[in-house]
Amino acid sequence: MTGMLVSDVVAALGARRDRSAWDRGVTAYAIDMLEGLEVEELFPRTVEKTLLNGAPTWHDYSWGGCALIYDADIAERLCCPSELRRTRGGERRPNAREEWLDTQARACFQAAHRIKRIVCRNK
Repeated sequence: MTGMLVSDVVAALGARRDRSAWDRGVTAYAIDMLEGLEVEELFPRTVEKTLLNGAPTWHDYSWGGCALIYDADIAERLCCPSELRRTRGGERRPNAREEWLDTQARACFQAAHRIKRIVCRNK
């Protein structure tokens, strides 16, 4: 079974033309995850486990400090200017059901699936 080079996945992500703040943030998380890896090749069957970096779930990945840890940083990465004003730069919760770390967990989950699609498409 052959894998895909991490550098090729980063290049594919860098070539994306994301329009929304959320999509740009998800792509930034994907690139951050890949740059933090100590492997050079990703395999379709083990992509998610590799990206989780030892965490059992994306919730644990986010709440465990594997990504951004400050609410303001998460808000800045994922929100458009009007959402940043509404949440006062991350001081207020993103919505009634989540904390910022929950929102980040969703973004990391989407980032991982974005990476998986690239790896599986090019196997």
